[in-house]
Amino acid sequence: MQLDFIDNLNEYGDNVVRLYNFDMSEAIKFRDALSDFLSSGAPILDLSTLDFIKERNCKLSLAIADEDLGIVTRDKTVFYCAMTQKGFKGILELIEPFCEKETKGYKMLYDIDSLTDFLFSPAGTW
Repeated sequence: MQLDFIDNLNEYGDNVVRLYNFDMSEAIKFRDALSDFLSSGAPILDLSTLDFIKERNCKLSLAIADEDLGIVTRDKTVFYCAMTQKGFKGILELIEPFCEKETKGYKMLYDIDSLTDFLFSPAGTW
């Protein structure tokens, strides 16, 4: 599983942080790591601590927040996905189909008015 950032996707300045290049077994590992994070009570999960994720040009941490903000950054290198527990549970539901069978589909992991989308895509496309 790889993690990267793609800047300026369109004329509006939208961009995307994506988790891609993975199979069902790595989707399961990510789902389980996210589930463990949510049940642990820890405030932050740094994805660089997960041995199956290779960071290409950015870092991403998941952070429990009081509201669903999505992915935020100050420098386009270090990112935080700030979501409520409920928001992260919604992400768990969205990635579940990738844990049940191999697929070439994709999911945007939240629907928030934000410049940065969060893409979950085995093939890296959308």
